[in-house]
Formats: sequence, C-alpha cells, structure tokens
Amino acid sequence: MQIQRQSVIQEQRQKMNPQLYQSIKLMELPVVDLRERIEQELEQNPALEILEDKSVITLDETDANSKEEDEYFESTSDPGRQGSEQAADEHRKFIEGALTRPETLQEHLLWQLQLEPVDDELRVIAGTLIQNLDDDGFHKEKPETLFKSIPPRLEEAITLVRGFEPVGTCTADYHESLRVQAALLPDAPEGIETALDNLDLLEKEKFSDIAKKTGIDEEQARLICECIKKLFPFPGRAFAPSDVRYVIPDIKVIRDNDELTINLNDEAFPVLGVNPFFEELSESKTDSPSTGNKTASGQTAARDFARDNVREARLFIHQLNRRNKTLIRVAAAILQFQHSFFFKGPKYLAPLTLGDIAKELDVHETTVSRTANGKYMQTEWGIFEIRYFFTNSISGTGSNRSEFSKKSVKEIIREIIEAENRLLSDQDISALLKQKGIELARRTVAKYRKELDMGSSYTRKIQEKKQEGQNEHRN
Repeated sequence: MQIQRQSVIQEQRQKMNPQLYQSIKLMELPVVDLRERIEQELEQNPALEILEDKSVITLDETDANSKEEDEYFESTSDPGRQGSEQAADEHRKFIEGALTRPETLQEHLLWQLQLEPVDDELRVIAGTLIQNLDDDGFHKEKPETLFKSIPPRLEEAITLVRGFEPVGTCTADYHESLRVQAALLPDAPEGIETALDNLDLLEKEKFSDIAKKTGIDEEQARLICECIKKLFPFPGRAFAPSDVRYVIPDIKVIRDNDELTINLNDEAFPVLGVNPFFEELSESKTDSPSTGNKTASGQTAARDFARDNVREARLFIHQLNRRNKTLIRVAAAILQFQHSFFFKGPKYLAPLTLGDIAKELDVHETTVSRTANGKYMQTEWGIFEIRYFFTNSISGTGSNRSEFSKKSVKEIIREIIEAENRLLSDQDISALLKQKGIELARRTVAKYRKELDMGSSYTRKIQEKKQEGQNEHRN
C-alpha cells in the first residue's frame, strides 16, 4: 500500500513580468512599427505627451512653402494679363500641383474601348473581359465563366481587346500572347507560328534541332528567333503597379575622413515626455476621507489614476531610451568589428557572429538578435539590414590562412563576373578565387552565383547576344 506524504521542494523559476515583456517587444520594433506603437501608447495613456516631433510639418511651414510656390508662379507670369488669362494661370497652377497616379492596364484598355465604334452589346462583353485581366494582361478566370451563358460574340470581343495597345492581352498565358502578337505583325517571317510550338528550343537558340523538327531551315529559324525577341511575353507589366518597399534606416553611419559617427534616426519618431498636469496631480495630497465625504474620495481616485498613468508613461519612456541605447551600442560594436567594410566596401566584410557582439557588450545573444532583427543601417555604401553584417566565415588558403566572410566572397564573385572579358564557367571562377587565397568548390560557386541572381555562362551568353541584337535594332 502506497502512502502519500507531503514534501517541500525548492526550485527556481523565471517569470516574465509585463514590464520586461514590453521592454523586449520595444527592442524588436523597427522605426515604422515603433512609431505606430508610440501612437498607440499616446492614445491609451493621457499622462504621455509629445514634446517634439520632427517628422511632422507644421502649418506655418506648409504656408511658407505654399507662399514660395505662389511667388515663383507670380514672378514667371505676366502681371499685365487680366480676366480669362489670369483664370487660366490659376487653373495651370492647380493642374501642376495636383497629385497624379499611374494609369492602370484596365484604364488604358477601357479608354481604347470607348473610342471603338462598336455596339453596346460588344462593348459590355469586352469591358467584362478587361476587368478580368491580371497585371500580366492574362485572364484571371476563364472568359466562359464570367457570364451566366456564353455570349455568341465572346470570341469577337476577345479578338477586339487583343488588338488594343499593348497588343497580346486578353490571353491565357505568355505562350498564347506571343502567338497573338506574332499573328498581328505586319511583316512576320514565314513559319513563326510553327516555331512558337518549340519555344524551349528557340529560347536556347538550338536552330539545328528546330530545323530537324519543323522543316524550317536554320537561317529562317534564326530570323524567327530575332523577331520573337522583340515581342513582349507579359504585355500588361508595363502598366503593373510598382511594388516598391521603402526602408527607413534606424541608424546612420557618417564617415568624415578617418572617423565614423553613429547617429540614431530620431527624426522618425517623436520625443516623449510626461504631462505636467498629471505629474502635479499625482504628487498632490488629499484631505482625510470621512464618512460620506465624496469629495475626498474622488480626489483620491483622481490622484491614483494620475499616479498609475505617470508611472506607466515614465516606464515607457525609460524602455524606449533603453531600446535606443542598446541599438547604438550594437551599431558601435559592428563598426568596431566591420571597420574595413565602412571604409572599403562590401568586399571587405569580415566574418562576424551574434556571439561576438554579445561577448563584446556583455549581453545575451538573444538581445543582439532582437536589436538587429528588421532594422536598417544607412552607410556610405547603401542601406543594409543590420543582420547583413553577421556572416559566416570561409577559411582561406596559403600560409596566413586568413578568413573571408561568405558575403565578401559573394561580392568578389560578382566583381569577377561583371569584369569578365570572356564568359567564365563556375570552374573558371573557382580557379580565380583560389588564386586570391579562397578555396571554394565549383558547386559552391554555382550556389553563390544563383544567390546573387546571376546566370550561368550559357545564360549570360544568351543575354549578351540579346543585348547586341537590341543595340543593332536601335542603331
């Protein structure tokens, strides 16, 4: 029979309090997210206020800018003109100052449709087809599924839209688009439609294989290939919205001769402080509460409310300052380890790990990781994510056995390819790296080349020929 007995066990457990959790979350936030977090805190805590915000333009500054613009237009116009001419000038100012946006593919096609002398039935069908196109100019859904019943004039509408500028939209894919564009060419070479059935061979310029497979002679296949190069496989992309991601650097490193200066990008978020009214109210004394004394009870509640919010505001400001100081310390340590990079460029990036920075600053690796994650540093060589400066090492060859960072080796490979007088294979690049004291296998060279988004020697040869063809066409 088992007997249950009570026992006392002593153990240590680490608990994360709300303050520590908030401090960690602030450490992780980049500039854009941090500003949103500050705005959220300002809404929640009435004791927190903005002392200065350099990222916001005041109305006085806006008026000053507007006045300068008005003076410019006034000085460049004829003061003697009156009436309708002055009104025209004001209208011109408005147009010149108006915000514009790029025309979409759908808008461009619908505008052309409005100019076509077609009946309403065909216009409605064509309009529906245009609204169904993606950014490449291809069908999102099959045209037959867009209508309750397939319209008898569907093919007529498709043909109409395909002839609009850019030619080749309203198609299923790039293969069909090329066929449509080829069919509409006024001087298309003979056999181009047959050759398009062997697009993979055309892409690799295997003209002898095309000749054997289709009966087209090699010289004609070469002519067809040059013609197809002038077509646009994705005709709608000229109107596609640009997917530009703007990066705001958290740290700016400024080089002045032999000195480097670190500046925190404090213009991206406001300077915070504690509201004086709440601070005074939190330190106020109240009368001793007596039975039925609602006034004293209300004063106590107001003081407690003010104290809680002032404490939270001060804690938030302290954690924000701590986040910024840690970020500057990490940046300063990176400058120390990556000194050659900031003076000579990415090719001189040294091997560096999170542990190296953590040891230098006497903090945990996770603190360095949170500080670096998602944040950017502006340098003389461009804007880089702070994690960019952490890279693995590759052992060198020779007597000194020096170490190179993975990213610096990739930059050297980029320079070799961009400076090549003849097309170099991955094995050739590997041999050149060995001469520089970097032992790297051919497969590793190929891997790094792909990561740099640089094609093989065969692909680069094709691109080179295409460029030569385009230059000859321009001339």
